[in-house]
Amino acid sequence: MSGATEANGGRLRVAAIGDVHASPTAKGRWRDTLAEIAETADVLCLCGDLTNHGTVPEAQALVEDLRGCKIPVLAVLGNHDHQCGCADEVARTLGEAGVKFLEDEVHEIKGVGFAGVKGFCGGFDGKMLDAFGEPAIKAFVQEVLDEALRLEHALKSLEAERRVVVLHYAPIEATVAGEPEAIFPFLGCSRLAETIDRFEGIAAVFHGHAHHGTYAGRTRKGIPVFNVAAQIEKPTGKPYALIEV
Repeated sequence: MSGATEANGGRLRVAAIGDVHASPTAKGRWRDTLAEIAETADVLCLCGDLTNHGTVPEAQALVEDLRGCKIPVLAVLGNHDHQCGCADEVARTLGEAGVKFLEDEVHEIKGVGFAGVKGFCGGFDGKMLDAFGEPAIKAFVQEVLDEALRLEHALKSLEAERRVVVLHYAPIEATVAGEPEAIFPFLGCSRLAETIDRFEGIAAVFHGHAHHGTYAGRTRKGIPVFNVAAQIEKPTGKPYALIEV
């Protein structure tokens, strides 16, 4: 797809989709969509919940649908991909089909650097959960702190001036709006946005997880954030977003 990039003055067309929830009972569900993405984008970002329950057969179903997608595919896992305790096997199955997982390493494609982590829960802004009280609460908060730290290390390792962040959980409240407010703390955490806002050159942040959320928002610093869960209505009129960076 280098011709598409050159035609847009060196800009990179990034397609992003989350929450495809692949399953052997729905083989071929995403085949046409992914083949279409390969014709319109230079790179595809998969924003977690690649499978329904985190099983290898589900990952294999997604591999089959990805066969027609002949562009680089970058991904992070989601909570559903951890359900059966086989997340490593899910990632390995997709990795053998060419999917590159950003939890393992950063990637640069045609001058744009990509970093990503799954992220975690914890709430937003002044309503974030604090590491106070029982060990279970402290461990819960530590999980998102660890994810934010991994993202920080990944972003520091990128040399590209233009950068894209790929998450599963939301970094801001604006893109989960539309979900029941009572579950906001379980849809993401502002600690991720605090990390993102410390870096220059971030052109876009993609996440999924909030199926009934809102497509677009911004961090406090003004960095654009896109909820690309397949179930979210997008300007493309398709299940995926398409952004030039």
